[in-house]
Amino acid sequence: MAVLLLLLLLSISAVHADEGAYIGVNIGTALSAMPSPTQVVALLKSQNIRHVRLYDADASLLAALANTGVRVVVSVPNEQLLAIGSSNATAAAWVARNVAAHFPAVNISAIAVGSEVLTSMPNAAPLLLPAIRFLQSALVASNLDKFVKVSTPHSSSIILDSFPPSQAFFNRSLDPVLTPLLRFLQSTSSPLFLNVYPYYDYMESNGVIPLDYALFRALPPNKEAVDANTLLHYTNVFDALVDAAYFAMAYLNVTNVQVVVLESGWPHKGDPSTEPDATTENADTYNSNLVRHVINSTGTPKHPGIPVPTYLYELYDEDQRPGALSEKSWGLFDSTGLPAYTLHITGSGLLLANDTTNQTFCVAREGADPKMLQAALDWACGPGKVDCSVLMQGQACYDPDSVESHASYAFNAYYHGMGMGSGTCYFSGVAAITTTDPSQGSCLFAGSGGKNGTSLLNGTSLAPSANSTADQSGSTRTAILAGASFLQLLVLLMSTTLQLL
Repeated sequence: MAVLLLLLLLSISAVHADEGAYIGVNIGTALSAMPSPTQVVALLKSQNIRHVRLYDADASLLAALANTGVRVVVSVPNEQLLAIGSSNATAAAWVARNVAAHFPAVNISAIAVGSEVLTSMPNAAPLLLPAIRFLQSALVASNLDKFVKVSTPHSSSIILDSFPPSQAFFNRSLDPVLTPLLRFLQSTSSPLFLNVYPYYDYMESNGVIPLDYALFRALPPNKEAVDANTLLHYTNVFDALVDAAYFAMAYLNVTNVQVVVLESGWPHKGDPSTEPDATTENADTYNSNLVRHVINSTGTPKHPGIPVPTYLYELYDEDQRPGALSEKSWGLFDSTGLPAYTLHITGSGLLLANDTTNQTFCVAREGADPKMLQAALDWACGPGKVDCSVLMQGQACYDPDSVESHASYAFNAYYHGMGMGSGTCYFSGVAAITTTDPSQGSCLFAGSGGKNGTSLLNGTSLAPSANSTADQSGSTRTAILAGASFLQLLVLLMSTTLQLL
C-alpha cells in the first residue's frame, strides 16, 4: 500500500511539474438552485474541464471530485483569515481538514488565501502573510508542500501606472506586505495569483480603452498600443496587465515568479442603460479569444510562448450575488447546466465544448489506456446499443483499424444518440468532448454536417426514462450509466483478458 501511494504521489508530482498552458474555471455557489456536487462534476467531465478553483473547501464537492483527476484550487474565505493568521494551530487544523483529509484522491494543487485582501480588506493585510506562512508550515508537516502551493489572489488594481507595462509598479503603500509575500512565493516556487478583468478596465476608462482592445479583437498595426521603452506591441488589455505584473515584480528584483490569472471573464448580461457592453456577443468574443490565446501558449509580448494559466470566471451564473445585473451574469452555464451563451472556440480541442454552433463530438481521450478503451468500446457496441456495423472490415469506418479510432466512432454515436446530454461522453474517463470534427473520408461521425446521430443507437437506450421520478441527481445517474460505470468497464476488461489467456 505504501508503495502504491508513493507511486501515486510521484505521478501527481510529474503532472504538476509539466502543466504548461491550461484554462480553469471558478465555481461560485451563490445560486438559488445550486446543482448537487455530482451534477457539478458531471458538467465538468462533459466539458473536459480539468482545473477548477473553489471559493472555499466544501467537503461534499471535494468528495465528488475525488478520483476524477481534476486539479483543484481550494480557498480560505476572507472571513476565516483572522483566525488562521492568528494561530498556527488553527492553520494546521484547516490543512488537516480541508487538504490532507482529501489528498491525493482529490488532486488539490493550491490554496488561495483570501480574495483581494490588500484592496478589499486592507485592515486585515497584516494577517495575510502570517496566514500564508502558517498554512505552508502545516503543508510541510504533512509532507504536502511539494504538491500544494500557497498564494493569495490580488486585484490588478494593486498595479499602478499599468501602461506602459515597463513602467508599472505596485502600490508602494503595500510594500510592507507585498515585498515579503513575493519573496515567499519565490522561495516556495508558488505563483502570483492575479485577477484580470479587462471589462472593468474598459468600463472605468471613460472611452480611453477601445472595446476591441479589451475584447482581444484584431487591431490594425497603427492602432496597437506600443510601450515606448521596450517597443513591445500590445493588442489587448489582458496581456498588458499580465506584463505589468511581471515588470512590477522585476522592479522589486523578483523575476522568477509565474503569473497565474485566477479570475478573468466578461458578463453576458447587464443593465442596458448603465452596462451596455455586458452582452452575450461580447462575452462570447472575450472568453473565446481568451481561451484560444491561453491554450495556444501565445504568452505575452514580454514573455512570448510562456503560458499564462487562466481560470475563467465562472462556471455558473450566480443569481444571488448582490449588486448590478452584470454581477449575476458571468457564468458559462445556468444552474441546469445549459450554456448561458455559445462559445466559438473551434480549434481549441478538448475544452469547454458548449460550442453548439460549430458542433461537438465525443472521442477517445488522447493517451487513454488501450485496454480501458477496448472495454468501453465493447460496452458502447453491446449494452450501449450503438450500431457498430460500420466498423466492420470493408465498411466505411473500419480504417484506420485502431481501438482509438473505433472507440471514437462508437463514443460519438452514443453521445449524439443520447442528445449530447451532460455526462454522456465520459466512459470512465477515457472519452472527451472536442469541437474538431473527427470524420475521415466516407466515415462521417454523428453531428458532422448537421447529422444528429439518433439513428445510430439500436433500440432503447439504457438511460433512465425522461419521466423518472428520481431526485435531482437523476441526470447524474443517467450520465454514469450512459457513460458506462467503472465496474461495467472493469468486468468487460476482465472478460476480454480471460479470453486472451
